[in-house]
Amino acid sequence: MPKRTDLKSILIIGSGPIVIGQACEFDYSGTQACKALKALGYRVVLINSNPATIMTDPGVADATYIEPLTLDFVERVIARERPDAILPTVGGQTGLNLAMELHARGVLAKYAVELIGAKPEAIALAEDRELFKKAMDEIGAKCARADVATTVAEAEAIARDIGMPAVIRPSYTLGGAGGGIAYNMDELREIVAQGLDLSPTRQVLVEESVLGWKEFELEVIRDLADNVVIICSIENVDPMGVHTGDSITVAPAQTLTDVEYQALRDLSIAIIRKIGVETGGSNVQFAVSPFNGEIRVIEMNPRVSRSSALASKATGFPIAKIAAQLAVGLTLDELKNDITRVTPACFEPAIDYTIVKIPRWNFEKFSGASKQLGTSMKSVGEVMGIGRTIDEALGKAIASLEGGFAEASKWTQAELRERAVAATPDRLPAIFESLRRGVSVDDIHATTRIDPWFLDRFAAMVEAEKALAAELRESPALSHDRLRAAKRAGLSDARIGAIAGLTEKAITERREAMGLDPVYKRVDTCAAEFESHTPYLYSAYEEEDEAGDSPSDRVIILGNGPNRIGQGLEFDYACCHAAFAVRELGLTSVMVNCNPETVSTDYDTSDKLYFEPVTAEHVRGVVRRENPRGTILQFGGQTPLKLSHRVGTVLGTSPEAIDICEDRRRFNALMIELGIRQPDGEMVNTKEESFAAAARLGFPLLVRPSYVLGGRAMKICFDDSDFKGAVDEAILVSDNHPLLVDRFLEGAVEYDVDALCDLEQVHICGVMEHIEEAGIHSGDSTTVYPAIQLSTENRAEMEDIVRRIALRVGVLGLVNVQFAVQAGVVYVIEVNPRASRTVPYLAKATGHPIAAIATKLVLGKKLKEFLPMPPWGAGYSFVKAPVFPWRRFPGVDTVLGPEMRSTGEVMGVGHSFGEAYAKALIAAGLSLPTQGGVFMSFRDLDKNEAPPIARALVDMGFRLYATRGTAQVLLQAGIAVERVWKVREGRPDVVDRIKNGDIQLIINTPLGKKAQYDEAAMRLAGLRYGVPCVANLQAAKALPEALAALKRGEMGVVKLQDLG
Repeated sequence: MPKRTDLKSILIIGSGPIVIGQACEFDYSGTQACKALKALGYRVVLINSNPATIMTDPGVADATYIEPLTLDFVERVIARERPDAILPTVGGQTGLNLAMELHARGVLAKYAVELIGAKPEAIALAEDRELFKKAMDEIGAKCARADVATTVAEAEAIARDIGMPAVIRPSYTLGGAGGGIAYNMDELREIVAQGLDLSPTRQVLVEESVLGWKEFELEVIRDLADNVVIICSIENVDPMGVHTGDSITVAPAQTLTDVEYQALRDLSIAIIRKIGVETGGSNVQFAVSPFNGEIRVIEMNPRVSRSSALASKATGFPIAKIAAQLAVGLTLDELKNDITRVTPACFEPAIDYTIVKIPRWNFEKFSGASKQLGTSMKSVGEVMGIGRTIDEALGKAIASLEGGFAEASKWTQAELRERAVAATPDRLPAIFESLRRGVSVDDIHATTRIDPWFLDRFAAMVEAEKALAAELRESPALSHDRLRAAKRAGLSDARIGAIAGLTEKAITERREAMGLDPVYKRVDTCAAEFESHTPYLYSAYEEEDEAGDSPSDRVIILGNGPNRIGQGLEFDYACCHAAFAVRELGLTSVMVNCNPETVSTDYDTSDKLYFEPVTAEHVRGVVRRENPRGTILQFGGQTPLKLSHRVGTVLGTSPEAIDICEDRRRFNALMIELGIRQPDGEMVNTKEESFAAAARLGFPLLVRPSYVLGGRAMKICFDDSDFKGAVDEAILVSDNHPLLVDRFLEGAVEYDVDALCDLEQVHICGVMEHIEEAGIHSGDSTTVYPAIQLSTENRAEMEDIVRRIALRVGVLGLVNVQFAVQAGVVYVIEVNPRASRTVPYLAKATGHPIAAIATKLVLGKKLKEFLPMPPWGAGYSFVKAPVFPWRRFPGVDTVLGPEMRSTGEVMGVGHSFGEAYAKALIAAGLSLPTQGGVFMSFRDLDKNEAPPIARALVDMGFRLYATRGTAQVLLQAGIAVERVWKVREGRPDVVDRIKNGDIQLIINTPLGKKAQYDEAAMRLAGLRYGVPCVANLQAAKALPEALAALKRGEMGVVKLQDLG
């Protein structure tokens, strides 16, 4: 069929900020869809609140709106742009839910907009638990026994009927949010109450448990001619009971018989037809009994999903791109496979390798959070390993985790058993260590219900370790054959070194001296049946190399590895721009990364893609194979910087300059040399030195390790007990580098400055101001550009400092400098000799392709060739706000500090700071009130600042509630306020008021340890009941302006392309 000519303009709804359950994979899918539809001649309109994505660059869509993903803002975009259709299936659950809300509220009918890809009826049939179950019954597909509940009482009655344990699955939620497994009625009531709160339809499915059954997913794609193909089968290593996003997964499925696979294939095709997904990709999940092969349908996602991204990277088949093309009328037989260029898209991919995905968790960021995994997803990212065998693929995936794989050798036998039985991030390390200690596969299977086939493969890897150790006992000189066998068994050089008592570097050098280098194989969709035209590569210890050569000089770009808190999508954005810029200069761009969710690992982002761990061993292998002009480190965050001395020629800021900035002692010496002010502090290496420094400096103190990511182990300490715990943790993560103990600048305002340098000239890209005061990690701070309270003198001093540091250190490319201003005095906090997480936000706010320019400087261009940069965004304010995963970790306090805990970010664009700030808060998920009650509780240090804030709120019609001390200050200022009891002072207390619906907004600046319990209880009650909480003075000062803008209803939508 030809493409549809009745459609001219298509709106794509993005997925919003990176959150648990909805991460970089939708940047990847949305970007593919935009590019595909533009290539077909359609005008593409995009709405997405996330500034960190490639998708929201002005050049990707024809009209780009970085606006909150709410019904009101989407309707405003529709009213302005008048699209003919909406593609809702590439924006995750957010895009799907918004499309359904637009349909239900009559917006689609009002503006005559058609949903393409999946009609409202199909979405409802797949997402509504009761309708889906009925549809499955009609085609004879068995689901687990279940019923739908809309109240806790109904859920209890269903559970009594089907028995315990019971699985709770809310409708229309993301990543299993609000779901769980209830083993008793108390747990059921708690999980159901949360699930009903989070479900847009206040509906949960109470389902019989199939815990211990095997779990499979099939990626299915369908066109308007009813052609259906299976793209990939995926098997979860963990049995049922663990969300697939938190499970180790393997593709293709390994333990199905052919009869079982064909049954799942037939069911998947029947299901997509029954649900009525007319075009595009869907994901169908099954449970299969390991005892008799019985099959149960778990659920279906009528859209591109997290697993779709994994399946795309596993097979090379661009699911999101094809889905977009099918949505406008093309059919699978008409579309050519990009990789082979001769086979049509209706050829089901065939693969002659194995992939393993392992999730990446960040539980260390959420003190007190349970590590127990269940049906609600908790991982923040994932890695993928590709190998000729599952052993190789698993070994690479483990190597890719970068600190995400626990060291189990010191665990006791009891600890090993406990950690193997429970589904936690420690399960796989515990299984490997148990096998090393002689625990049988049968025993591990009995306690974990993991299929024996997988356990046998793990055991084979352990046997390879033992064979290696046995040979080393006979002779310290490893033989070529034994080392090759170890590599083919998936053992990294670091693991081999640990067994041999040698460093990773020593093993790598010995292996290379033997001539034992990997070869590189292609991911080609067809198991080498046809020629591949896209060098999408992975390493193997075999004979034939398929990497191919390039006519132009190669430039290697190191990616950022798995998405995690502190190093996420912002760095992938920079890596992609680097790849585009290298290609633009006529060179061959070579990407190395191991993250299956991202645009950087799309096969057409770079000229050559090596899907490999970003480790010294694997990067060195690529360098030896490619013999590049050099390697660019500065765009992938902290991960590549650690490899600066192991990758040969570094393009950009030198390894020596990187060390000066990253090593706290050398950096401190540089600041003294340049006469640049820092907070008073001392470098320490031991606990004894730390306590001596604390005694000299006095509290409060800030403890900071070297070479860490996302503020890891940074702590503000107010007394000796705080300090002791902070130092213990900082020493643990600092890897023998010194710690910095410095005076904490209370009440200071922080600033980020990004700059470009070509060794001769420095260009200040922008000065960004944090709304929160100093002490909150820059990644967790709300940020405004242009700065709103920075004096001309302080700005000039900052810019001068940045220029002096960049030229003295020898920055080539990007540099980020963080400042604090206290009482008009400027202090340097730290210098990052790389792209920072603010780069995509600042690029959107200034209209300047900062990462691309930096790449060109690295490759020899001069800044003067890009100056002056054209004006952009005059008269607008741009506010970046963080997004937090609090609901995924019940009971964890929401107060922020110097260790980063946000998973993503949003941006608000407005004609005033208030408008932009309000948009950012709404986009971050806060339900800002325009009327009702505001609770206020300020610490003594802040109380004098309370009256102006309170008066502004009263003038807008809000009722005020306050604790005794704050109420007294407000009453003395002549402001009406009702006093409220603190927790444990009397009843009804502030938590009761929140639960009773009296309070719509909380402003609470924390009082410290003495009020920790009361304040935590209040903030958690606010979280539970959807009441926004502002927990610092600067944000409280900014809030009235945001609420006033919201109340006036003056917020329009801004097209990025209109800002230049």
